[in-house]
Amino acid sequence: MSPPSFRRRPARATGHLSTGVDKELFEGILALFAREAGAGRDRIIILVLDGAGWHTEPLAVPEGIRLVHLPPYTPELQPAETLWAHVDEPIVNKHFNTLADLDAAVAQQCVALNADRERVRGQAGFHWWPARVAPN
Repeated sequence: MSPPSFRRRPARATGHLSTGVDKELFEGILALFAREAGAGRDRIIILVLDGAGWHTEPLAVPEGIRLVHLPPYTPELQPAETLWAHVDEPIVNKHFNTLADLDAAVAQQCVALNADRERVRGQAGFHWWPARVAPN
């Protein structure tokens, strides 16, 4: 058996929308993510998790997925956490008639943030964060 490959592959975002969250749902999402990302014996994916209750052990973790838990109270290790205020801007104190309307407002704000790289970099681009690495 050959060792797993450790070469970097281009990052790809994935997301799932739900009306709640618990360990059982998280385990299902981990399994779906592992299948979609091709995780397995020959492709190991490391996921970094915070201390949310549904991220804690014991969890059924699919083959090819390795979980690394961040220490508690370390927002400096999660630069994206500082961006929630910007994502929330268009929805604070507003009523949405449907979940689709709310989803559209958040999606529009995420597209705007994606286009404003300097704003994101200024908020979450910590000086010690590693520079982007070109995939092999």
